[in-house]
Amino acid sequence: MSEEAVIDRSIIGEGSEICGEIHNSVIGAGVTIKKGAVVKDSIIMRECVIGENVKVQKAIIAENVKIGANSELGFGEFAPSKYDPKVYLSDLVTVGENSTIPENVKVGKNTAIVGETTEEDYADGELAGGDYIIKAGGMR
Repeated sequence: MSEEAVIDRSIIGEGSEICGEIHNSVIGAGVTIKKGAVVKDSIIMRECVIGENVKVQKAIIAENVKIGANSELGFGEFAPSKYDPKVYLSDLVTVGENSTIPENVKVGKNTAIVGETTEEDYADGELAGGDYIIKAGGMR
């Protein structure tokens, strides 16, 4: 943990490097949370990298995910899922294992992302609430 790390009501896995803030969350082993990042009410599984100044609110992030700097997950209002409304029916952002989210994008509530995404996958730099991006090799 760095001196600037702020951690409250959270569980941090072994070997994690925390330079940002974590509130009411569970962080797996080997996770890196860079300077200026804020994680709230989330579960981040092992070997993830959360970039500088990233905001994560109510997310479940699977293993080996990389989130680019200045991105925001869990913004805006709830919207019904366009992918599977019987499964996705809460404010959660879900990110599948081995996924990549580029820098400077916003991801709304009740969304699903699987695979290596690029800036071009986000219309106007956003994934609206209730929407999804499933890349090749993702969920079927």
